[in-house]
Amino acid sequence: MNDYHEDNTQVEFITIVEGPTPDFTPTPAEWPWSLQEGPDGSMVAVCRLRTYNGAAMVERCQTAWQQDRPVRLDYPDGEGGRQEADIVAVRMETVEEGDVLFLWVCL
Repeated sequence: MNDYHEDNTQVEFITIVEGPTPDFTPTPAEWPWSLQEGPDGSMVAVCRLRTYNGAAMVERCQTAWQQDRPVRLDYPDGEGGRQEADIVAVRMETVEEGDVLFLWVCL
C-alpha cells in the first residue's frame, strides 16, 4: 500500500480490516461523475459499510479533502489480496444496528 499520492501528499485511508469485499453498485445519479477529474474512464460506484464510529470516519474524509489530500478505500479483494479505490464522497446514516457509511468511489 502506498501512503503517498503521486504529488507526495499523504493519502488518508479508510481500511476494511476484515469481512468480504464490499458490494459496489454503479450510481444512477449524475452528480458523483462531476467529482472526477478528467476523462479517465473510471466508474463511480457506491458501497455501504457498517462502522463503529461513522462521524469520525466522515470527519477524517472531510479533513483530508480540506487539506487537498486524497482519500482511498483499502479493502480485501476476495482472493487474499488487497485493492484500493479513490473515495470521492461520503455520507453517514445512523440506523438501529449502528452507523452506516455510504462511500462513493472511482473504480
